[in-house]
Amino acid sequence: MPAYHSTFLVDGANSREVGDFAVLPLKTKFKGPSLPCDSEYDIIDEILDLFRANTFFKNFQIKGPADRTLIYGILFVSQCLYKLNIRMSKSESVRVLLNLASEDFAIPGDIGFPLNSLYQAPKDRNESIFFRQYLTQFRQELAMRLIERLYGKDELKPNKFWMAFSRKKFMNKSL
Repeated sequence: MPAYHSTFLVDGANSREVGDFAVLPLKTKFKGPSLPCDSEYDIIDEILDLFRANTFFKNFQIKGPADRTLIYGILFVSQCLYKLNIRMSKSESVRVLLNLASEDFAIPGDIGFPLNSLYQAPKDRNESIFFRQYLTQFRQELAMRLIERLYGKDELKPNKFWMAFSRKKFMNKSL
């Protein structure tokens, strides 16, 4: 059974690429360089929908730039779940994940980036600044939507079926 790939294709009208990473439109409340998303379903919804199924795969064949965005998102969700605790309330989790999303992180081309073999570095400094701003916005929105899926109706404890994936590693990698 093959892994699930992204359904988003990169076209010049509503997205761009930095290196070989697709910069796709987002439905977001956070400030950043992302274009607004026209549809109800964006890349973050797709990441959260495919996370649990793709986490079991050790190999992933990349079919396009949107798959690289999907891989980064899945690895970030894994990192978020690892930081959370089953006893955390929703407000504590929001604080932890927004700090994680906003903290300094490596981008492709940096020495500390674990997936440099899969991603190309940005071409110049301006593209690098744009990419870091986009990824910050992307991580913040992904963290908030993950919180909504984790807590749903119960504000006191996260969904145990999501938290069971906190120790799983997609492609045996982590951010």
